[in-house]
Amino acid sequence: MCTEHHVHAKALVLEPLEVSEAQRMAEFFAALADTTRLRLVSLLAAEECCVCDLAERLGMTESAISHPLRSLHAARLVGYRNEGRQVFYRLQDQHVVELYRTVQEHLAE
Repeated sequence: MCTEHHVHAKALVLEPLEVSEAQRMAEFFAALADTTRLRLVSLLAAEECCVCDLAERLGMTESAISHPLRSLHAARLVGYRNEGRQVFYRLQDQHVVELYRTVQEHLAE
C-alpha cells in the first residue's frame, strides 16, 4: 500500500481501455452471460449444428432457442448458413472457440 501520495513510474505508462472499446467488450461478455446461450456455445464449439439438432440436444423447442441464437448472432459470436430450408449455426471464428475452451479449462482447475 502506498504511504505517500505520488504516482509510481510504472503507472505512468499504463493506459486503460478506451471507453468505446470497454463498452464493446462488455457487450461481448454480456452476450455470454446466459445459461442457454452458453449451452449453445458449448455445442457449437464442437461442431456446426442445425436448429433442430440444437433444440433436441438442449431439450428445448426450436422457437425457444431462436432468441438466444439471434442474440449470439447480433453479438457476432455465431454465424449461420442456409442449406435449403435448414439453417446451420457455427461459432463465428476460432477466437470464440478458443475463448470458450480457455474459460472452460480455467473453471476446471
